Amino acid sequence: MEKIGNQKIWSYFDDAASEARPATNKQIRAGRGHLIQTFFELAKKVAELQYRNREHVLLYRGQKEDYLTTKGNSNLKASLFRLNGTKVPTPGILAERFLTLREAEAGLVDRYAAQRFLGFDRLKRHRILRWAILQHYEVCRTPLLDATQSLRIAASFAARNNNTPKAFVFVFGVPNLSGAVTASSEAGLQIVRLSSACPPGAVRPHLQEGYLLGEYPEIADFEQKMHYDYYEMDFGRRLVAKFHFDPTKVWSSNFPPVAEEALYPKATRDPLFNLTEELKASLASPKT
Repeated sequence: MEKIGNQKIWSYFDDAASEARPATNKQIRAGRGHLIQTFFELAKKVAELQYRNREHVLLYRGQKEDYLTTKGNSNLKASLFRLNGTKVPTPGILAERFLTLREAEAGLVDRYAAQRFLGFDRLKRHRILRWAILQHYEVCRTPLLDATQSLRIAASFAARNNNTPKAFVFVFGVPNLSGAVTASSEAGLQIVRLSSACPPGAVRPHLQEGYLLGEYPEIADFEQKMHYDYYEMDFGRRLVAKFHFDPTKVWSSNFPPVAEEALYPKATRDPLFNLTEELKASLASPKT
């Protein structure tokens, strides 16, 4: 994907200033993040970023940690391309991951057809929609990265079960969104709107206002991946800002975290959850 910032970026990326200021993508990724005290403060500062960075739509991702490259830059890779322990995945490991992904896609199509979910024809035709479901329901590694259009959802994920004094919200700048899948050759990026990829009975992606980020064109197999350098496949290249906060102190009675049931609806309310759990179990079973 292309690095953001051919036009001026306004950002918060450290604690040196109380107002947004011009920055490069490198400064944002290498910065330690901007400390905020309350969710209301976070919302106000993100509103300023959206106003100042009008050429981009902002999406958010919450994490408990800021994972760094060996150069100290924020590292935000799709699960399929993440490190194997502390090492860059070898060609053999990547080939294995792609093989598991293909098996998961086939299993998803079969189970989706058996359940007669709405949108089966689209799922068969579009690989990116299959990847979106597999990634969002954590079935296997995919070339996609989870994000959301809801700042409160992102902050709630960062704070969820987090007993440390620090959580992170990352702000991505993406092209204008249109339809279920937005593809931008200029940005080298595609964005999947989960509510359009999943059947209406699958409430989890709808409640989470979920989106998924991927390379454009799609990296469909190991051979195509070899046309990219490892550093290129990093969504840190789209960072507009990096915030951090104490997850035990950021919320208030006026701005509470999103409830657990809204983040992860019970299986009885989400039939796609049951389907993907069965698929996950089948992938983990020994092959005969």
